[in-house]
Amino acid sequence: MKSFSDWIRQPGLLNAVPVGLFLLVGFAGPLVLVLLYSFMPPKTFTLNQVPTVENYLSVVTQSYYISFGWSLMLAVITVALLLVITYPIAYGMTKLFNRWATLITILVALPLLISENIRLFGWVLLLLKNGVIDGSLQYLLGVSLSGLLYTVPAVVLGLVYVYLPFMLFPLVIGMSMVPDSLKEAASDLGASRLQIFWEVELPLSMPGILIGSLLVFILSLGSLAESKILGGQVIVMIADDIESAFTFAQNWPKGSVLSVLLITLSLVIIFFLFRNIDLDRLVGRR
Repeated sequence: MKSFSDWIRQPGLLNAVPVGLFLLVGFAGPLVLVLLYSFMPPKTFTLNQVPTVENYLSVVTQSYYISFGWSLMLAVITVALLLVITYPIAYGMTKLFNRWATLITILVALPLLISENIRLFGWVLLLLKNGVIDGSLQYLLGVSLSGLLYTVPAVVLGLVYVYLPFMLFPLVIGMSMVPDSLKEAASDLGASRLQIFWEVELPLSMPGILIGSLLVFILSLGSLAESKILGGQVIVMIADDIESAFTFAQNWPKGSVLSVLLITLSLVIIFFLFRNIDLDRLVGRR
């Protein structure tokens, strides 16, 4: 049995120390500060105050549940829409498009090199009253669609557009794990095309679906720019309240409470999901 001194001198452990310290300072440190600030009295900027749960009680008694509700609902809608949109594209990229798949990958990934805000303002020019879409329809058909911007559908459009790559690429990886030989074997045994999809392709590609859905859900849940730029504050998401608490209201404890609750909600959903899904079966370990 190795002694503690032998265990601490292992090369792998020593090599992991810099990374561990970086994660501790850069990731865990800010989270601990946010947690500590959530127990400070409202509108204080130091940690030397008497801890209190007043901020948590105020969040419960005030209407912040509306912001959480909007964020949850839009995150779920975004995941559902992106699954419907990207699944056929991912299937084509892995099974049908061949050499064109590389071009599609580049076209999908290229917008990630541009600032999210700039891309969203591009949609503002398209959806704006007398903008590209409205102006073109007025000129060509005499029809006006001036109510496209600053609506809930516009926010959903922004979420779907921004987070499409985060759903598509995990799906592509998941579908690439489905061997063609299994589908051919199922076809030889008399399975219909629908049966092959439902009993072979979908279960084997489930890791990609799960990872993509989690990424999109977490990112959408904490999204901010889409509701501000395309929604025009027609709805207030929880990230808007967090930003307002830390900036305009200068109430760091309130912002910390909302941040802690958002992180906790995300962790609970992820824990529930992983607890009720057999990951070993999904990845083919048994």
